[in-house]
Amino acid sequence: MLIFTAIFLLCACGQDMRNQPRYDPYQAAPGWPNDQSARMPVEGTVSRNQAVETRPTTLPEPLSRELLELGRERFDIFCSPCHGGTGNGDGAIVQRGFPAPPSLHSARLRNAPLGHFYDVISDGFGVMYSYAARVPPDERWAIAAYIRALQLSQHGSLEDLTPQQRRELERQNQGGKAP
Repeated sequence: MLIFTAIFLLCACGQDMRNQPRYDPYQAAPGWPNDQSARMPVEGTVSRNQAVETRPTTLPEPLSRELLELGRERFDIFCSPCHGGTGNGDGAIVQRGFPAPPSLHSARLRNAPLGHFYDVISDGFGVMYSYAARVPPDERWAIAAYIRALQLSQHGSLEDLTPQQRRELERQNQGGKAP
């Protein structure tokens, strides 16, 4: 056994792997295009310092009922286990002992731009991991729009309504039907 170990060690001491022919950066390289060892980057290469994705900071499509319904559906699937159905941070996971996420109704998050929610869904934040691989970009925007609707539903006031909406609400509260 000792003989095999000695042979193995002697064979492994070779310098062939360490002393392979190579070019140093910017060294002339005859036979290569333009006789240069440094190659031009492949088209479409992204620098480490270059942003890969430019994200809009506002909703990239018009707000619609369909968008909010999609956002509600996706929120219920991906967000409510932690954030709860109303966004208060009391989802089923929290009730089983996991750390509570911040309430989506906190003043800080109510004042956050819509793009903040998109970014958090995309990149994660704190103990929340990224959902970029699970939720496509258009659905992330739908969730962000739905979060804003949830916030407005809990913190809206009569001053937020147009005069016509106020009259309609008063008619409904009086038992009458809106025209």
